[in-house]
Amino acid sequence: MLRLDRALYEAIVAHAKRDHPDEACGIVAGAEGSDVPSRHVAMVNAAGSPTFYEFDSTELLALYKEMWAKDEEPVVIYHSHTATEAYPSRTDIGLANEPGAHYVLVSTREHGNSDGPVEFRSYRIIDGTVTEEEVQVTDEPGEDHHTQTASA
Repeated sequence: MLRLDRALYEAIVAHAKRDHPDEACGIVAGAEGSDVPSRHVAMVNAAGSPTFYEFDSTELLALYKEMWAKDEEPVVIYHSHTATEAYPSRTDIGLANEPGAHYVLVSTREHGNSDGPVEFRSYRIIDGTVTEEEVQVTDEPGEDHHTQTASA
């Protein structure tokens, strides 16, 4: 199960809506081994595409160096789908290389960047096997919670 505080949930949804019609992508880091998401980092979709996302390699390397220095790891890796359901595509499954991470998908297909609900789902993806998990949004903030926007 993915436990996510409301502020992090809302930050991910806001990023997905803001980048629509292109896919949004980002990471929520947390203390290594804790499985507690605490620091939202909105990344740039280097592909600039409504059907594909790609982390900018320079930006991603800088984020990993920062996480290593802070004893953090990616707890949530997320991206949005703009025209399809919030379920991992074959490409998404092939790119999933963090077996400990929660892979969150947000579908903005119904309302785009307008007000209205989104489809928000989480998965574990290990060795190509996709398992959906429950998402619990709480009103209790995670430790050291803050949002950061990575710059390209």
